[in-house]
Amino acid sequence: MDHRSGERARAARPKRGRSAWTYERHHEPLLGRRAFRLRLLGHGGLAFAVLAVSLCGGALGYRLTAGLPWIDAFLNAAMILTGMGPVDTLRSDAAKLFATGYAIFSGVVFLVAVGLLLAPVLHRILHRFHLEEDDDS
Repeated sequence: MDHRSGERARAARPKRGRSAWTYERHHEPLLGRRAFRLRLLGHGGLAFAVLAVSLCGGALGYRLTAGLPWIDAFLNAAMILTGMGPVDTLRSDAAKLFATGYAIFSGVVFLVAVGLLLAPVLHRILHRFHLEEDDDS
């Protein structure tokens, strides 16, 4: 067993005392494929949870402010969250104000979800580049 295969084995699992959400530092070896897949799954699960909570909050908001039935409130929330726009015409000022706030909030949630999904991939690319740069010197 050569020196590099031992490093790869150690890189496949997180160090003791470190959270699964803690990224490896610049001097540490690249995370193993299995651990990287688990990191991707964790980030994907967190992005899904953020979207699900936002969708439920939007449906509740449409239900309370516009008086829409649950299925219509859910549909409107989903359409706003995905950037498609509202389905039902909103009649009250409260519903219109909620829809305005929810649309702005949905834009931020979209950016957060994309950031959660891209963070592990971009970190891995930059970390690999940094390791290759250190090998050359």
